[in-house]
Order: sequence, then structure tokens, then C-alpha cells
Amino acid sequence: MKKVMTIEGMRCPHCSANVEKALSAVSGVSAVTVDLAAKTAAMEAAENVSDEELRKAVDDLGFQVVDIR
Repeated sequence: MKKVMTIEGMRCPHCSANVEKALSAVSGVSAVTVDLAAKTAAMEAAENVSDEELRKAVDDLGFQVVDIR
């Protein structure tokens, strides 16, 4: 299933690369694309991947997840 997160706090390409790497490391997540200008991360996630897992991966980097849809 496709999920899109809105993330606050990313300010540079290094930030977006770290978010992409963290989300890609979550088991069941693939094809992560981070758009720094839009403040979003889009990904394909297996049905068993919870929003809480995704939120934690980003929160642990110090960014704030505003929305997951």
C-alpha cells in the first residue's frame, strides 16, 4: 500500500537522505521517495507496517511527522 508522510524540520538534502534511509530500514517498506520542498516522504509499505513504526523512524531523527495518509 502507498503511504505519504508530511514531515516538518527537514532543511537540506542531507536531512531528506537521512529520512529516506531510516524509512527504508523499516521492515516491509520499499520505494521511499523524499521531497524536501514539499516536506513529504512517499513509500510502498506492506500491510503489516504500522503508522507508529514509520513515525518512530522519523521521530528518532529529530523530525516531526505531521500526517500519514
